[in-house]
Amino acid sequence: MKQNRRQFLITTSFATFGLFLNKSWLFASNAKVSFETDFNSMDAFLDKDFLDEYPYSLPKLPYSYDALDPFIDKMTMEIHHTKHHQAYINNLNKALENQSFNKAPLVELFKKVSTLDKSIRNNGGGHYNHTLFWQMLKPNPNNAENLPSEKIIDAIKKHFGSFDTFKKEFSDKALKLFGSGWCWLIKDKQNKLKIVTTPNQDNPLMDVIDEKDRGLPLLGIDVWEHAYYLKYQNRRVEYIDNFWKIINWDFVEKRMNA
Repeated sequence: MKQNRRQFLITTSFATFGLFLNKSWLFASNAKVSFETDFNSMDAFLDKDFLDEYPYSLPKLPYSYDALDPFIDKMTMEIHHTKHHQAYINNLNKALENQSFNKAPLVELFKKVSTLDKSIRNNGGGHYNHTLFWQMLKPNPNNAENLPSEKIIDAIKKHFGSFDTFKKEFSDKALKLFGSGWCWLIKDKQNKLKIVTTPNQDNPLMDVIDEKDRGLPLLGIDVWEHAYYLKYQNRRVEYIDNFWKIINWDFVEKRMNA
């Protein structure tokens, strides 16, 4: 693993941690890691070590296609995963095919994506964003209340005043994002939680994003129409409302702790 400029010390051996079904990322599960949490060191853990490096392949979902019903329907999930995400992967592999840097982790490419072919930006973002998105969701078949832990709520209160204020601001920004794109909760280089939006398949790790909006994505919602149109048609607000029912807050907390 490439060392950051700031101190990054791993004192024990690595263990392989299966974050995907069938795909694992390298995670120091028994290691003591010491580094300053700033943007230059945010390539650790969940965002750096895709073991399915070039050529990339489609990760399996951690649930069945119908598991998110009634909030996201089976057909939407199947098309979104096997058609849209797969297309980003196919196009990314094609764009990287003859590039000398094709073994670099995507997050490294994002740091200089402004200098690369737009196909790498669009399709690399599409692969990364969706890989996160599937894990940010979880089934809720009984329509139970879905709130984060007290730790997350306390962090959100610190930066937004209350969880309800955060939820409203996030939903409003997702709703008002013109066209296609994503709305994110990020942790920036000052460890501040912020809500930002990105167009198309851009994400807050990319150098094409305004520096004040860059950081580690903790939570994101896909507001491309292909993510919701079969069930909700033009009712993006209803899709966003239901998104809160199926957020995998445990995954968000792991990223917040990284």
